[in-house]
Amino acid sequence: MQRICVFCGANSGRNPLYWAEAERVGRLLAERGIELVYGGGNIGLMGAVADGCLAAGGSVIGVIPQALMGKEVDGRNVEHRALTRLEVVDSMHTRKARMAELADGFIALPGGFGTFEELCEILTWGQLGFHVKPIGLLNINKFYDPLLALFDHAVSEGFLREQNRAMALAETDIEQLLEAMRRFQPEPVSKWLKDERQL
Repeated sequence: MQRICVFCGANSGRNPLYWAEAERVGRLLAERGIELVYGGGNIGLMGAVADGCLAAGGSVIGVIPQALMGKEVDGRNVEHRALTRLEVVDSMHTRKARMAELADGFIALPGGFGTFEELCEILTWGQLGFHVKPIGLLNINKFYDPLLALFDHAVSEGFLREQNRAMALAETDIEQLLEAMRRFQPEPVSKWLKDERQL
């Protein structure tokens, strides 16, 4: 994987561990020569992962919608102005598509609605065979335990296939997560999604 897209919160969370781990993710990507792709923010965990990568000499591509440019939160610019490259796009939809196009894999750190939405959309695209890239959840402080339990519940209730549930790789340590992503082998979509014209 040459580029990894990281989804994460524009807030830092209450536990300082979230910030520290986000920064560590950025540093580790830089140390491994993996370029960071993310939402272009300068605040919350978004800023932490970007700053961690940049401080370790890494390359960072931010993708941000025009509507967020020039905004401030607590006296900080929303957009990160010290990135390797900042791409400004016309909408949130374009932002997600562009990040997906640039990346070879995806990692979700803790976050809110936006992070959940980005994660679930990229999982859905994988389920439909639109990509075969690995998707990981860094389960810091058991943050994603409830969501992973919901995924399991969806399987038991017949709304999600085991093969698709297996796409959501989860680890509590970033190095273990990167290794799981490296070993990931996607299930062929053709096994269950058939063209009705062939039936």
